[in-house]
Amino acid sequence: MSYEIKLDIFEGPLDLLLYLVKKNEIDIYNIPISLITEQYLEYINIMKALNLDLAGEYLLLAATLIHIKSRMLLPADVEEDGEEEDPREELVKQLLEYQACKEAALNLNALSVLNRDVYTNVPVYEPGNGDSDGDLAEIGIFELVEAFRRVITETGQEELMEIDRERISLSDRINEIMDTLRTERFVNFEQLLSQGGGRVRIIYTFLALLELMKMRLVRARQAVPYGPIRIDLAVEEE
Repeated sequence: MSYEIKLDIFEGPLDLLLYLVKKNEIDIYNIPISLITEQYLEYINIMKALNLDLAGEYLLLAATLIHIKSRMLLPADVEEDGEEEDPREELVKQLLEYQACKEAALNLNALSVLNRDVYTNVPVYEPGNGDSDGDLAEIGIFELVEAFRRVITETGQEELMEIDRERISLSDRINEIMDTLRTERFVNFEQLLSQGGGRVRIIYTFLALLELMKMRLVRARQAVPYGPIRIDLAVEEE
């Protein structure tokens, strides 16, 4: 079965890189390039295995990270002023500029449009025990990809990445998830993935969630980092 999914939900490779920096609580001025490169490539491999159509800029940044990693294994170049050249310097500069632009855009967007949700890829967690809606913080695409990776790792389902001929469509799963959410107040992400069916159904369930998040029809929320993820409707239907 040949298929390709196009989802324009990933803001860009620098967005993924910033997510990894914040996830690992790393000093942006001193990025452990080997760790970040390994994790970045893991995300790329997951998205490629799911046949998500990745822009070439993701692969370009992957090549850049590998190049920086290789340069850091070599003796450092010495600049004219006697200081050692840091191969990460240009990347850090790009990340800082991107982060500043992103934060400025979000602030402007929040001021210009009243009562409009602003979605970001990095959640801000408020204290609480996770028992009420007030304890939940919205999460983004990369957190959901990370949760999906943990699910298939913990359940030994690496073979999920091999697509078979099970009959199912993305639109079917989208409609089924929406029907479930109209009946139930919310569903647990892991339970939703494990609701019967084979490996293709699990993959399509995940892809359907990504598509629904792209359309702002559903949202994924979490009380604490790496905790259970709750899926509910982004807008209450009458």
